[in-house]
Amino acid sequence: MSRLRIAGVALTALFAVGMFTSAARAQSASAGGEEGVAGAEPYPNMPSIPPIGVRTAKYFDVPASAQGPAVDPAKGYRLEDFGGGLYMITDNQIQSMFLVYDRGVVVMDAPQSYAGKIPQAIKEVAGDKPITHLIYSHSHADHIGGAKALGDVQVIIAQNETLRLLKRDADPNRPLPTVTFADKYTLHVGGRVLELTYLGPGHAPGNIFIYAPKQRVLMVIDTVFPGWMPWRRFAVSQDVFDEFARVEDVRKMDWDTVVGGHVTRVGTHADGGDAGGVLPRHQAGGRDGPGHDQDR
Repeated sequence: MSRLRIAGVALTALFAVGMFTSAARAQSASAGGEEGVAGAEPYPNMPSIPPIGVRTAKYFDVPASAQGPAVDPAKGYRLEDFGGGLYMITDNQIQSMFLVYDRGVVVMDAPQSYAGKIPQAIKEVAGDKPITHLIYSHSHADHIGGAKALGDVQVIIAQNETLRLLKRDADPNRPLPTVTFADKYTLHVGGRVLELTYLGPGHAPGNIFIYAPKQRVLMVIDTVFPGWMPWRRFAVSQDVFDEFARVEDVRKMDWDTVVGGHVTRVGTHADGGDAGGVLPRHQAGGRDGPGHDQDR
């Protein structure tokens, strides 16, 4: 393609963007609201919408119903006890879990932001028990990029796709799994049980469901966001339509508590129902809800 033709295509694209932006502003103004601001109905108190290319300065305030207990700033994390040796640890941005049993501790994910504090948290409730197993929910560094900080863990469990992606990334902070599986894996340690299941790529290839049947707790990362909407591009999902299916799986499963990997609190079936209602509307191209595109 000649340079002249490329320049022509670029100018046409810029013109189209300008026309689209102008039309959008005109539509907003004609609706009776201030330019760039949603009208009084049906979304009152909606923050101003910046023009294309300008970062949003203000999002909706987080409602009280979406907020969890505060984190002690001196510790930098908080623990939530699910019983039977199972705990959630969180800095109120990322969430992970660990399971204490008679001879040690199974850690589920090692987030970059607080992995170095996981041994301290374990000592708080389990003394000097060693970390014997580490389970990766998936390959993303925000959830497992602190694995190296846990020391030399002998058994690291993950789905096959997670191993493939970690080999490609060659990140020394995310040691390769030593045990992998395709569809299902059940871990039995000291009378405790964790059921690992892979149902499809959704958020990312290898992203698994981790279920503790005794405690009735399900950990599924970057799929349900209790009290919130999904992050931008449906949590940057690898396969958006498969992510819809994973939300439906969460809704249909038998559990009492869900750990979603982000935000400030755990979830209930009411949260799963809300996300399951929102996603199909987007899937069908519905426009009956406000924009949910949020930056991480």
